Amino acid sequence: MSDNSPWQSPDSSSADGAQPLAPPSASSAYGTGAAPAIAPVAPGTPGAPSQYTTPTPGWTPPPKPGLIPLHPLGLGTILGASLMVLRRNPRPTFGLSLLIMSLVTVGSLVLVGIVSFASAERALSATEADAATIEAGTTAGLILSALFAVALSLVGGAILQGIISLEVARGTVGERLRVRGLWNAAKGRLGALIGWSALVMIAVIVGIAVVAGVSVLLFALGDTAGIVFGVLTMIAGFLVALFLAAWLGTFFAFVPSALMIERLPLRLAISRSWSLVRGNFWRTFGILLLILVIVNVVSSVVTTPLSVLGGLGAGLLNPTGNEEAGFVAFLVIYIVTIVLSVVIGAVTIVIQSAAPALLYIDMRMRKEGFDLELARFVEARNAGDHSVPDPYLTLNSTPSRAQPAVPNAAS
Repeated sequence: MSDNSPWQSPDSSSADGAQPLAPPSASSAYGTGAAPAIAPVAPGTPGAPSQYTTPTPGWTPPPKPGLIPLHPLGLGTILGASLMVLRRNPRPTFGLSLLIMSLVTVGSLVLVGIVSFASAERALSATEADAATIEAGTTAGLILSALFAVALSLVGGAILQGIISLEVARGTVGERLRVRGLWNAAKGRLGALIGWSALVMIAVIVGIAVVAGVSVLLFALGDTAGIVFGVLTMIAGFLVALFLAAWLGTFFAFVPSALMIERLPLRLAISRSWSLVRGNFWRTFGILLLILVIVNVVSSVVTTPLSVLGGLGAGLLNPTGNEEAGFVAFLVIYIVTIVLSVVIGAVTIVIQSAAPALLYIDMRMRKEGFDLELARFVEARNAGDHSVPDPYLTLNSTPSRAQPAVPNAAS
């Protein structure tokens, strides 16, 4: 006896909410036995129909809204991102770097050239009685002009490092600011950055003065022991200075980033840098040293052939040995060499300034879970929600017109 009820599909339902009827079994059609009960199979279990199987979620990589992915960075990522800063936003990075390096180089050359020319003219016109006094004044003038050139270079480098740090920070969250935007973000913090550079310069000058003074006093003894101890003092001073530069330079490497990105006061920026590096000294030191070596090697590979060709070019441009033609040829080659050195220096200083800023963000990710704050900020901004505070700012941040400090920012 067959079942005359119409068969419905398992996923269909009747209009009155009744359960669907099961299909006729083979036993009801060809025999008198009852149809075996079929237990339902949960979706996703072995043996379930393919239409009920749920796909297994795969691994999703961390987001990369801009310059770097939002997770702790490896060595390759830091090296690549240091180079990518130039390609990603060349006008405010390379353009400002070229402008600042040109001003620093021209200012230093003009100042040292004027002092050297005036000193040489005075020395040539001096009498024998005034020779010693003029020689001492000439030496002092040259030293002061060289120190001024070093100070000018430190100020220019500090300003550029601060701007590149801001570019790295805004590029991490996918922003691409122009020169005016970066300059507005840097307002109010350049003074603190220049002050930090001045402290570093004063410490270096005091250290050199102490070592030089002790060595001169030992040399003044005049005997063999004084000369030997003077030389040993100079060697020991150089080794101690090298050790302090590596040790303190690594612990204070994040001070410019804390000043500019986090907008902290100088005292807090120094302690902030020390706390971030503590426990990660050798990693920070190794990466910064590696980038410094790579940049200097590449720069030497480019500039050394230029110097050799410059020496050969002077002879080619003046085959007759004419003094006036030789001076013109030397001047042309010197200017070309200076221009190329400025261009190469503008590239290298951007890379060297970007590396500490990247390491600063990396250390905050590793120690503070800063990648989660960055991801939350990016997701909210992309969704049109501007109520999420800037993740870089903390309770101690100095307000600015570009990015005001927010009380509930992550500390």
